[in-house]
Amino acid sequence: MGYLKTSKSEVYYEDSAEQFPEVFDKPVVLFMNGWALSSRYWTPVIEKLTPDFRCVTLDQSGTGRTKLISSLHDYTIPYFADEVSSVIEHLKLNQDKRMHVVGHSMGSMVTTEIQHRYPEATASVTIIACGIFDYNWIQMQILSWFVETSMNFKWIFNLGPFKDGLIEKATTQPIDPKYADIIVEDFLNTNSEAASQVGTLSLDKHALDVYTAQAVAIQSPVLLCVGKDDQTIPPEGMVTLYEKRCQHESLETKLIQYDNIGHLPMLEVTDEFSKALHEHFNKSMESVSELKPTGA
Repeated sequence: MGYLKTSKSEVYYEDSAEQFPEVFDKPVVLFMNGWALSSRYWTPVIEKLTPDFRCVTLDQSGTGRTKLISSLHDYTIPYFADEVSSVIEHLKLNQDKRMHVVGHSMGSMVTTEIQHRYPEATASVTIIACGIFDYNWIQMQILSWFVETSMNFKWIFNLGPFKDGLIEKATTQPIDPKYADIIVEDFLNTNSEAASQVGTLSLDKHALDVYTAQAVAIQSPVLLCVGKDDQTIPPEGMVTLYEKRCQHESLETKLIQYDNIGHLPMLEVTDEFSKALHEHFNKSMESVSELKPTGA
């Protein structure tokens, strides 16, 4: 774990190779978080993957342990991707086609931007609960209002019924109470300006058009995961993304739809979700090996 200083923040990151040196040369899994979340909720999945993969996480500006050192911020998807790029360059993760990038919810928009920047280093992409939709100005305005209102009145989620409601909105199956507390704590401690900006800027037409174009055009193998009972982002958008990729790309795209699961499959069905990631990464690495010239 450590801090990486950029021009606007000190980015907190964790690299499992620090605790487990034996995974230093293993393929890398880089996780990108959803809106108003730190990286702590990935821990159960990382524990499952660590014997075979080097796992790297970070807290994006405005969340978790990352420290803001400048108020001159535009909390946009490209800005968050800049932070991730800084960590990639610092840890030299882009040296070979061995990087698996995983994004959840809003973090999926960062993930596609990272794949766009590092296509030669990316072995696979996983998108969780972040589909594509036809742009609807009224719906986006309602969502933007919801984001800003949530931040303005987030203190109310300190109260028991509202705290429970926040978790019930995000999940269908019970999750470990430890991680339920982490989800709420992250939400309450998120920088309100950052959360409001990224929550609205990531919903504008340009940002959504860029995400759609990038997600459909990813050249690496893609795994799409979504809970069928997701109440945060309509799960139908993941089916649309899957269908569009199948129309335009010859590379493998797999869609997993979890019955009776909400917005947090990594916490609701950890074992099943982790197994799917493991299989996706291994199959992707086989594809990479097949593409390498003989003797490489």
